[in-house]
Amino acid sequence: MESIGVRELRQNASVYLRRVAAGESITVTDHGVPVAVISPPPPEVTLRERLRISGELIPADAGRNVLLEPPVQSDLDVSAELQWQREDRF
Repeated sequence: MESIGVRELRQNASVYLRRVAAGESITVTDHGVPVAVISPPPPEVTLRERLRISGELIPADAGRNVLLEPPVQSDLDVSAELQWQREDRF
């Protein structure tokens, strides 16, 4: 990690910011004493990842096969039954 003085940073800020944008971290010193570190921001964490980290979201097991029951066969007209139930309420 490179160290630069405050005056050097002030005179060439755009040069150093381009280097930071490229992934480099730079220590800023004031009379030889480190006072700051300029570094790229951490990668953005998605909402899904934050929920997983906090335990509010439990991801499904990858590769786990879920066996579903076969569909039920019926002679019932579902649309007619639904219409009948709706009419019964009003």
